[in-house]
Amino acid sequence: MKKKVALHNLGCKVNAYEIEAMQQLLEAAGYEIVPFEPGADIYVINTCTVTNIADRKSRQMLHKAKKMNPDAIVVATGCYAQTGTGKLDQDESVDLILGNNQKKNIVEALQEYEEQHCRQTRVIEIGRTREYEDLSIDRTAEHVRAYIKVQDGCNQFCTYCIIPYARGRVRSRSVDSVVREVGALAKKGYKEVVLTGIHLSSYGADFPEKGENLLTLIRKVHGVDGIQRIRLGSLEPGIVTEDFVRELAAMPKVCPHFHLSLQSGCDRTLERMNRRYRSGEYEERCKILRRYYGNPALTTDVIVGFPMETEEDFRESEAFVRKIRFYETHIFKYSRRQGTKAAAMDGQLTEQEKGRRSDILLQLHEKRAAEYEKAMLGNELEVLLEEEICVKQETYLVGHSREYVRAAVKKQEGIAVNDIVTMVPQSFLEKHTLLGEVKFSL
Repeated sequence: MKKKVALHNLGCKVNAYEIEAMQQLLEAAGYEIVPFEPGADIYVINTCTVTNIADRKSRQMLHKAKKMNPDAIVVATGCYAQTGTGKLDQDESVDLILGNNQKKNIVEALQEYEEQHCRQTRVIEIGRTREYEDLSIDRTAEHVRAYIKVQDGCNQFCTYCIIPYARGRVRSRSVDSVVREVGALAKKGYKEVVLTGIHLSSYGADFPEKGENLLTLIRKVHGVDGIQRIRLGSLEPGIVTEDFVRELAAMPKVCPHFHLSLQSGCDRTLERMNRRYRSGEYEERCKILRRYYGNPALTTDVIVGFPMETEEDFRESEAFVRKIRFYETHIFKYSRRQGTKAAAMDGQLTEQEKGRRSDILLQLHEKRAAEYEKAMLGNELEVLLEEEICVKQETYLVGHSREYVRAAVKKQEGIAVNDIVTMVPQSFLEKHTLLGEVKFSL
């Protein structure tokens, strides 16, 4: 009788990729994948540790799994399993701990556990390894878009961030491995790929002798037949040079949608964060992208309430965000993360003050997003259709433009999910969802 495995993911797109890879390894070994509900024989939780809240959610999910079936094997893997091993070793809800770079061994680890019936911990010193963990997928939960992990680890050591300790140093996947996976997905009908990693801009930094970098990789993926769109995960401003963007703009499959990590628009705060750029340099990188792409969708992350961030610092950051006119701004209240330099800094702000500052930037985000989307009205957009939805008893096909703006068309004969259509939006179906007529489909 097949053992039943339920999986649950917490955290980033890299984690999401890795849990899909683990699921496919388990399926190939004969396990049955079931929903994360009572009745499974094995529960696998891919944990996150980016904030203290993420740690707490990881523990809660592990305890929930054991409560759903006290006789089940509960597996903790991922970033909290890597950094919180000492706590998890004492947690009676957890039977098997797999740190990062150990996920590829999940089948072997489960088999060994069932033979020995004793708690196991498989966690390496992640900061010492130079091995890229060889995981791959042949399908994904999204039916039209595939996230492809191409890089792991980070060498930046921002003062607020625990990730270098959870993920180790920069390790890149080989170009050939990425291209093989993208090619296999393209043959299955996937038209869009998103290249992602923990610190994507560092791709190739660990094998300089090969002369390969992120641009090399993008060129190779661009040459894969069947792939019609390429998106990039979060980029550091430093990689966005004139030469880099000129090369990107010459590759038509690369979408005009760029996420440039900011964190703060105040140089004093950036220095305390140990970020490797200042606001003037960041602004220049945005200008380069707009020079080559016209009106690309620029998105970013901003942390509010960093230690010693004065009201003046915050207002300077807010003014910078207003000036750049991002399409989307993801706002995070600073979370004091034990084990980081920022956690020991003076000038920690109250949750109330962090909340006030967050609300100000969230209002700005909503305003700028609405402005960008409104500017799309009346213009031709190329939309990859992803799903059917029903609104007021009418059926629509919904997807995203090359800029990653959500758009909808009425369901009609001749178009279906996974088609790419050219449409002209004239109104809004819902908030942040453009509505228009199809002009033609590819």
